[in-house]
Amino acid sequence: MPGVTKRWMSAVYRNLPNIVSMLGVLPLSLLLLEDGFSYLPALIVYNNFMDDLDGILARELQLSSDFGARLDNVADAVSHILVSLVVGAHYGGIVLVFSAVVAVAILIRVVQRLDPSSVYGTGTPTNELMRHLLLLVVLQNAFDLDITPYLVAVFAVNALTMLVPFSLLRARTKSVVAILGVNVVLAAAWLTPEAAPFIAAAFFGTYLYSFGVGSVSWARTAR
Repeated sequence: MPGVTKRWMSAVYRNLPNIVSMLGVLPLSLLLLEDGFSYLPALIVYNNFMDDLDGILARELQLSSDFGARLDNVADAVSHILVSLVVGAHYGGIVLVFSAVVAVAILIRVVQRLDPSSVYGTGTPTNELMRHLLLLVVLQNAFDLDITPYLVAVFAVNALTMLVPFSLLRARTKSVVAILGVNVVLAAAWLTPEAAPFIAAAFFGTYLYSFGVGSVSWARTAR
């Protein structure tokens, strides 16, 4: 029996990043409840943290594997497509159309990254879209804004940057401290709506700056 327990604990340890990946996805099933949209901000914050945590564990504990990388991509696809479509269904109309467009972009990106040799660029993490949706919903809840046009713009631009071969500033964040800092800031935006406009300005500002610089660089390279 001790030997069985030891092997079981060893298997859990080796698959710890994969377990975290799955735990990051499962609670998103709450979004399918009748009042599921009310859980959206908390679930995005949670999913973002767990998605970053599995990567940290894989690197810091030297538990990286091809299977883990593929599982992480699939988990991202499931969770981020679900969140996008739930947002689209909640607001309806043109927002739903563009949420479907971004869902296709996520699928294309994830399928490309299942085979590392076919990846032509880093694009932008699909997590970036989740952060933008979180900030818009928090701003709407705090200030009673009509975020419909902003949702359409966010879906459209994020769909593009998932497929175009250039990276944004957030994609270059590699240190554990910086990654955890991003999660703390997102949690602060959710829990302290008064700070949300400033946090949103920082996130959207750096995103648009990187998008502009990256677009120019990509256009020059593509000539």
